[in-house]
Amino acid sequence: MKIRIAALALLLLFTNATQAQLFKKKTDPVPTADTTIPGVNRLLEVINYVNEFYVSDPNTDALTETAIRSMLTSLDPHSIYIPAKEVQRTNEALVGNFDGVGITFSVFNDTICVNEVLAGGPSEKVGMLSGDKFLSIDGIKCTGDSAVNSFVFRHLRGKKGTVVVTEMLRGKDTITFEITRDKIPIHSVEVYFMENDSIGYISLLRFARNSVDEFRKAVRELKKQGMKSLILDLRGNTGGYLDIAWGMANEFISTGRLIVYQEGRSQSRQDFRANRSGTFRTGDLVVLIDENSASASEIVSGAVQDWDRGILIGRRTFGKGLVQRMYNLSDGGQVRITTSRYFTPSGRCIQKPYDKGTADYNKELSNRYRHGELFSIDSIHFPDSLKYKTYSGRIVYGGGGIMPDVFIPLDTTPASKYYQACRRKGILNQFPQYYADRHRNDTLAADFDMYLKNYDVLKIDSIFDAFAAEKGVVRDSIEETAEASIVEYNDHFLSLQLKALLADRLYGRGHYYQIMKNEDKFYISAVKQLQEKESK
Repeated sequence: MKIRIAALALLLLFTNATQAQLFKKKTDPVPTADTTIPGVNRLLEVINYVNEFYVSDPNTDALTETAIRSMLTSLDPHSIYIPAKEVQRTNEALVGNFDGVGITFSVFNDTICVNEVLAGGPSEKVGMLSGDKFLSIDGIKCTGDSAVNSFVFRHLRGKKGTVVVTEMLRGKDTITFEITRDKIPIHSVEVYFMENDSIGYISLLRFARNSVDEFRKAVRELKKQGMKSLILDLRGNTGGYLDIAWGMANEFISTGRLIVYQEGRSQSRQDFRANRSGTFRTGDLVVLIDENSASASEIVSGAVQDWDRGILIGRRTFGKGLVQRMYNLSDGGQVRITTSRYFTPSGRCIQKPYDKGTADYNKELSNRYRHGELFSIDSIHFPDSLKYKTYSGRIVYGGGGIMPDVFIPLDTTPASKYYQACRRKGILNQFPQYYADRHRNDTLAADFDMYLKNYDVLKIDSIFDAFAAEKGVVRDSIEETAEASIVEYNDHFLSLQLKALLADRLYGRGHYYQIMKNEDKFYISAVKQLQEKESK
């Protein structure tokens, strides 16, 4: 399975937002203005001169915000300023919930369509169904030019207990719903299943307040099904709370052993050790990582590797070993300031260099691609000064992410012209809604098992080709210059993606990966490693 490299800017946004150590001591004093700090008076003088003498009325609030952002950026790439209006949205993923109506949606043909109605949420309680289409929200038309994501977020989210009125189209019928907003959970574990009678799989999306509880629940359910070995997927997991990373590693590491420690200029060393029973301390373990696994993901994978608790499979992780503390500002905004570095049990600091500035730092993942690291482990070199040893004496390195024990190169199979055209025009994203609207009540696909059994009978590939043709992408009219084997591979992969995307749309999130897993080289390698261990 091809693993897409996330856009670097988006990755850093998530990394900055989620690495922060957000638990703040009640005894932390609020600092008072200290004009003896070098440069502070000079900054105040400039602001006063601008305010008094600039040619037109200056927006001093905007000027101050710009100065704050620039100041923090000059410190390191992860010290950030969050304006008051952005604080709630920034923190939602880590808090684990937000106030809303409880749906997922997509925009298709200038119409906002309901993809999934979350179980137990406000929309389910009033009878909204997957496939319903929005006509208006609180009397405001939301089709055509208004059918954009920002419109939906702005009008459907709101304070718990408030009411929003939606007018929906279901088939040919118009239905009005009065929905009382409530807390909507954001899950960290959306996918878990058994590969066979003994190997389980859990994907962890983030390290939020509810993550450890969700993980434990998944482990309990998989153990009931006979799980003896576990694949923990941390790919693309950009991090979260430090104490939750500690709690997650605690599920695997024996009591008393060091999981991680942190220290900084104004903070003495603080050790985090395994201190209670964990849910999976004895079975065989594989952790999947990639270049988008950062911060808290690196704490867990580093502890697992240093104690030789399991096998890491994938590619070198992001390399974020800085810890941020959150401080509230008087206007409701926040600053997250790097206060310490964290170290793995062997003493590794895995923070990659940032001494050349934020712009260079932000290009580091792109540089890995250009230098060939994502394709060959031989292109990766660490100096001996960064050499450390695991519990059993294996050599590992610090200074820039965590290297896996088993390397998986990026898939370089070229895409056929037909596949490229379908991706470029968004047809792959549009088709699931198109098909679901017309076949949601098909008896051959009444549930996921029926869908898998009858998939070939449904002839979805030919329906897709017809849909693509309507959008201007005709398979037979696209000249293929690639080798026949490449075209065949892409056709197979496209067919499997369609099958997985439709399953996700028809039966809820989590079904996509259950279909795609057998094309995922990370997953295939993990299953092989565990089967070999079981056979010994």
